[in-house]
Amino acid sequence: MTSYRATRRPVHQGPAAWNVILGPQPGPQTLEADRTADFIVIGAGFAGLSAARRLTQLQPGARIAVLEAGRVAEGAAGRNSGFMIDLPHDLQSEDYAGAGDDRRMIEVNRHAIRFAADAVEAYGIDKNYFDRAGKVNGAVSAAAEAHNRSYARHLETLGESCEMLDAQAMREMTGSGHYRSGLYSPGTVMLQPAGYIRGLAKGLRAGGVDIYEGAACTRIDRVGADWQVQTDHGRITAPRVILTVNGHLESFGIEKGRLLQLFLFAVMTPVLDADALGRLGGQPRWGITPSDPMGTTVRRIDSGQGGNRIVVRTCAALRPGMRAAPKDVTRAARVMQAKFDQRFPQLAGLRMEHAWAGHLCLSLNGVSVTRQLDEGVFSGCVQNGLGTARGTLAGIAAAEMAVGDASCATQYFAGESRPKRLPPQPFQQIGANALLRIKEWRAREE
Repeated sequence: MTSYRATRRPVHQGPAAWNVILGPQPGPQTLEADRTADFIVIGAGFAGLSAARRLTQLQPGARIAVLEAGRVAEGAAGRNSGFMIDLPHDLQSEDYAGAGDDRRMIEVNRHAIRFAADAVEAYGIDKNYFDRAGKVNGAVSAAAEAHNRSYARHLETLGESCEMLDAQAMREMTGSGHYRSGLYSPGTVMLQPAGYIRGLAKGLRAGGVDIYEGAACTRIDRVGADWQVQTDHGRITAPRVILTVNGHLESFGIEKGRLLQLFLFAVMTPVLDADALGRLGGQPRWGITPSDPMGTTVRRIDSGQGGNRIVVRTCAALRPGMRAAPKDVTRAARVMQAKFDQRFPQLAGLRMEHAWAGHLCLSLNGVSVTRQLDEGVFSGCVQNGLGTARGTLAGIAAAEMAVGDASCATQYFAGESRPKRLPPQPFQQIGANALLRIKEWRAREE
């Protein structure tokens, strides 16, 4: 193709709370005139900033321009749960166990985590924002506990360590008597995702990378041997372009009818005062994913990550238009308030300070779109709900593809097929959302 036009722009419901609790950022660098570069990266999330960093390593001195439609950490990077997971974590399975080569998946996930850890060291990012604390799969029902034990056996066959926690250990950690058991695995990094992304952007800028905010890409056109990227306020021309826009890849006409545009929802408490902390008990930092992927994720953070708060995440909605509705957030917030009250009766009725939607993208067959799309155009998109680790990995791979380099990251994506075609509308949206509601109901205790 010689032209790609964006038919949609990112639209967010609710604040990116992880970003809000860190306070205001410095003023943005804006694109006000035409520029040239060696590489253009579209999207400044985990994938885009990782691609930019990898380019600085592979081609020192290259002119790199990153375009972000909004502000850094206001998009999906400030709206996820902050789990950078090394182990198989297939959201479409019953117990997270992957359907493919899990040993290889662990290898590439850890490759991404090492890359992120190196960036933390190189750029002096606050270590509170990159905490190697591990995580727990929480279980409430007997069926959920059986899932955990099955998953533990699976991890054992892979040579991976984990530890079963009983109800007392779960209460001592969380302050909640809701869980009958849990499965702890040590390799997950607990991020303050907005803090990490802000630090990554700051470090890249200090190294000479231009990161333009408020610069939504409206079209990409072939101009001679180069590509010209148009925004509302200026154009940038470069021979190579990397798209790291996750599900908005479809906005550019790429893989239309093959990408599932999903929204997940979360709430965050205000800062807990001394009285609330005393009633809560438990440890100051922990993270629980549900043993059933359709259950409820809960995190507790402390002052080093933005204040003593609890974050709850559950509910999902398929929105092919890539825009959640206010009523989606309202419904989810109501459900999550009940989940919070159920888990922490000693704090029941505490009203949430923030509620928001976060956009993610999946494919039916669990594949990414990390490959060359056109001469000089590359993609690191479709993270299948694993945006922190898989997004980082996709960004690394896309940068390496753009310069003709290779690693375990490029090899991992090279063998993937195209996303499967989805059922036609309106059957896709009606059927998928009905299935999501059924799965949510089945996992309601989790």
